[in-house]
Amino acid sequence: MERILRGIAGFFILLSLFLAARVDGRWLWFTAFVGLNLLQSAFTGWCPMMTILKKCGIGCAGHKDSGKQ
Repeated sequence: MERILRGIAGFFILLSLFLAARVDGRWLWFTAFVGLNLLQSAFTGWCPMMTILKKCGIGCAGHKDSGKQ
């Protein structure tokens, strides 16, 4: 799950930087939102995307990444 989470965060950051450069600079607010979520999860241990992934069945028993950190 951690590997998937880092991949999603990296994708969102790169996507928002691309959109800021090509479409509108206000997409940088999305970059800041992702960064703030990463920072708060470092202190609290809770990440909204992990909750979403768990509800989608990713990281549950039987998944190849379950139990790994």
